[in-house]
Formats: sequence, C-alpha cells, structure tokens
Amino acid sequence: MKLAILILNREEHLEALLEGYVEIGITGSTIIDTIGMGHILSSDVPIFAGLRFMFSGSRPYNKTILSVIKDEKVEPLKQLIAKVLGPLAESGSGIFFVIEIGDVIGLKPEI
Repeated sequence: MKLAILILNREEHLEALLEGYVEIGITGSTIIDTIGMGHILSSDVPIFAGLRFMFSGSRPYNKTILSVIKDEKVEPLKQLIAKVLGPLAESGSGIFFVIEIGDVIGLKPEI
C-alpha cells in the first residue's frame, strides 16, 4: 500500500484529476486546502521579502490530494497526472510523491 500525495498548484485542474482518479479505480481521496511556505515567508518576514518576486503571479493556495492506493495504481496515477498537468518538473503545476505505508485501518478492502 502507498500514500500518494499530490500538491496541486493549479486548482483549475482539480476536477479533471479527480475524474481521472475514478477512471483508474481510485475512488477515495482527501483534499486539503494548503499554502506553501514561500508565500508565508515572503509576506510576513521582512528578511525574506525578496521571495515575493519569485512568487509574483502565482496563487497563494494549493490543493493537496491524499490517496491510499494499491502498489499497482502508482504508475497509472503518474501517467494521469502527466496527462492532465504536463511534466511536473517543467510546468510548476505541482509536486507528486508516494510513501510506503504499513497498516491501514478504516478503509474498505477494495483499496
């Protein structure tokens, strides 16, 4: 089992992503409103005021999608994300990573 985490910088793609999740068999996720550290530092801490220019034009809030998935869903999910968002390394659309997890309690067995 894996915990798939997508930090989505471009909220306009959320619906297309969630539809894709369902199509590949990921039917449960938690979506959290989040904010990046750079936005807080650039607005609240004068010493980091130069960071404000790095983030000009970007949105201060993100959506973070958490999904507990079977190992075999990782590749289809990576392909979906690339299809909807483009290559994350180049686009600034978000960050995706996967963490190995042990016990999961409270989820239906079909996960």
